[in-house]
Amino acid sequence: MSGLRVLITNYTLATRTGTETYVRDLALGLASRGHTPLVYTPEPGEIAAELADGGIEVRDSLADFAAAPDIVHGHHTIPALQALLHFPEIPGVYVCHDATNPVDTPPRFPRILRHVAVDENCKERIVRAGVPPGQVPVIYNSVDLSRFRPRDPLPAQPTRALLFSNYAREGTHLGPVRAACARAGLALDVIGSEVGNLSAAPETIIGQYDLVFAKARCALEAMAVGAAVILCDFRGAGPMVTSADLSELRRWNFGARTLRWPLDPQFLLTQITRYDPVDAAQVSRRIRASAALGAEVDQFVALYGEVLEEWAHAPRTSRKREIKSAGVAMRAAEGPIPLRERMRRIPLIGPLLVMIKRVIFGPRPSTASQSAGTVDERRASRGDS
Repeated sequence: MSGLRVLITNYTLATRTGTETYVRDLALGLASRGHTPLVYTPEPGEIAAELADGGIEVRDSLADFAAAPDIVHGHHTIPALQALLHFPEIPGVYVCHDATNPVDTPPRFPRILRHVAVDENCKERIVRAGVPPGQVPVIYNSVDLSRFRPRDPLPAQPTRALLFSNYAREGTHLGPVRAACARAGLALDVIGSEVGNLSAAPETIIGQYDLVFAKARCALEAMAVGAAVILCDFRGAGPMVTSADLSELRRWNFGARTLRWPLDPQFLLTQITRYDPVDAAQVSRRIRASAALGAEVDQFVALYGEVLEEWAHAPRTSRKREIKSAGVAMRAAEGPIPLRERMRRIPLIGPLLVMIKRVIFGPRPSTASQSAGTVDERRASRGDS
């Protein structure tokens, strides 16, 4: 297929989380193959600007797109359904990136003809949501090999280690990793938003390190460069990735299901001792041969073709049923709602609570004093004094 207009959705493009860099790479990959990617995000930012600089149309309002897409490639339930409702008669695919987060709740919607999982963990979630397994292909994450280029051969013994995670900070997994590296005599650096060291170009940094602690997409990128990788995140610790278990670990995206051990410095030290530069080089060669961005883009283009062909002969659903299905899915994607917010949403409950409050506590303060109190509360919540 050629010349497809593909609308990709994502909650945000204002930071550098996994789905955001995924959107960037996918959009640029589609454009390089002659397609027209469009990107919708309610929260544009740094990566949105990066895509716009690359000639990609990025909007925070669906009404601002110059023309309708041929297909919706949805990430995150609410923006994906917003796009499908805005563009009637357009089919979609939905990609689940997280096995537990409410924002990734697999939506049951008539025009979503395929639910794609990035690993077996996400596939299990989609199937539990009621999607037939035959409609849930797994398309693994990829690496832009033109960005993440091979480093020089690893030394016989590691000397520098990197913790590559947006969640790394004191109180999560930074402490145990630091302790393990200190016992092994390794210097440790950290890349990630929580420590105020977010990198826009990690591909220029990773190759400076022999050993990388990471998970999921970050781990995949480090392997592609040629570092030895130990799986690790705030959820727990995993093994050193070796050629013997590479295939099995990739089935789970080097992610949550592989982090089966506690964040214990001694366990991490044991994994450090498994460092093998020859085996790490083999892992890197296999990842570069099997996880190229171009191959992932080709898989999606083929899937778009299947969906468009199926949609051409599919029965149509009423607008009323679509709106009802979208409402159910969006509420599920909101996650737990505090009791106060639930009560506020019930008709008449909000005004009734205000009336009761006035009877008990007296009239509301003046506008000026109320505004001052609000400012003080905000300052206190930020720690400003």
